[in-house]
Parts: sequence; C-alpha cells; structure tokens
Amino acid sequence: MKVRCDLHIHSCLSPCGDLEMSPNAIAQEAKKRGLDVIALTDHNTALNTPAFMTACNKAGIFGIYGIEITSSEEAHVLALFKKPETAVEMGKLVYKSLLSGKNDPEKWGDQVYLDDDENIIGEVEKYLTGGASIYSISELLEMTLKRDGIFIPAHIDKPQFSIKSQLGFLPDEEYSAIGLTKLPPIMELKGKPFITNSDAHYLHNIGDRSFTLDIEDLSFSHIKEAIVRGKITIN
Repeated sequence: MKVRCDLHIHSCLSPCGDLEMSPNAIAQEAKKRGLDVIALTDHNTALNTPAFMTACNKAGIFGIYGIEITSSEEAHVLALFKKPETAVEMGKLVYKSLLSGKNDPEKWGDQVYLDDDENIIGEVEKYLTGGASIYSISELLEMTLKRDGIFIPAHIDKPQFSIKSQLGFLPDEEYSAIGLTKLPPIMELKGKPFITNSDAHYLHNIGDRSFTLDIEDLSFSHIKEAIVRGKITIN
C-alpha cells in the first residue's frame, strides 16, 4: 500500500499559523489535496491534537499527533506520536520548560486551541516561538523514543532554527529520519533516511512538499517502520 504523507503542519495554535488553520480545515484541505497521512506539529505544545484527531476521523484521513519542539540548541525537531494524549503529555513537559515570555497577540499572532466543534476553548500564555526548551536534541530524542514516537530533526537545511544553522553538522543519533526542504541534501546524513514536509502555516501550502511511503497496513507502527527503514519516495 502506498500512502502520501505530510508530517509537518501548523494550526492556529502556532502564532505563525493562520487563524484559518483549524484542525477541521486542515484535515479537509489535506483530503482534498490527495494526502493520506498528516501530522499536526504546533510549536512547543500539542493542545490542538485532540480536536485534530476528531477532524481526521471525520475527513477519513490518518492523523498523527506531534509537536515541533525548539531544543536547547535552538534547533527545531519533530516528535510524532500515535495518540493525542501522548503528544499532549509530552507537550506539557516542553511548554513548562520553555524559556520565553508572554505572548503579545497583536505583535506575534494568536495562540488558540479549539474543541471538536471549532470553538475556542483556550489561549496559550507563553510565546511559543520566542525561546528554547531546556531539553537538548539528544534528550528530546530519548523522551520521544521512550514514548514509542517518531523523531525527526526538522528542515535541517534551513538558514535558521535548524541543525545546520545551530550546529553546522548532524550529530550521530538514532533519528527516525531527517527532514529536508531541498534536494539533494546539503549535509552529510550519515545514512539516515530523509523526508520532505510542507511546514504549512496556511491552508494553500498543505502538501506543497510531501513524500510517499510503501507500507503493509495503514497504522502508526507500520508508518514508523517504513520511515525508519527508508521505504520512502520523495514527491
């Protein structure tokens, strides 16, 4: 079975995400664009993942529940999980450790999370992209794999908030895969598989970059296995 995936999408909870990026709108747009598997990965919190699960089920698309975490090195990494409860629990640890001040919605954007009916049920106080967590890349990797998650350094070839910009080299760790924005890779990947994702902040960007997996069955465990084994085709 071949499935098309985009595992890096932001909702209205990320201050840089458009307010139209509700979990329901994301799932519906992804379905329209021919995606089979999508992940919600807001900055340093996962509070929109419960509503995202409902939205994906309604749209008939496979949802993965994640976070884009700012490591202590100020590099962005993706932690992806099977269940929203796991993502929310991990997100609480990350948010508590986040070294940033209070968000200013007029300056940086709203940070709202929704219920299944798209009602706003809360707003996050800390500025989600304004500082790093206390956890290193290595520690975040361990925390993610301990929870049976998928760990992917995000957009490592970007000029900021990436492994390239912050470290200049890829530490040799047991990453599930590496996230790229351009091909061919501009860094030595040390034999790790790589994927491309949209990093969408607006509906019209969902699926702009994607990849296809060859899997035996549409389940989180088979998706994880296919990524780790490199059964990937870049679209």
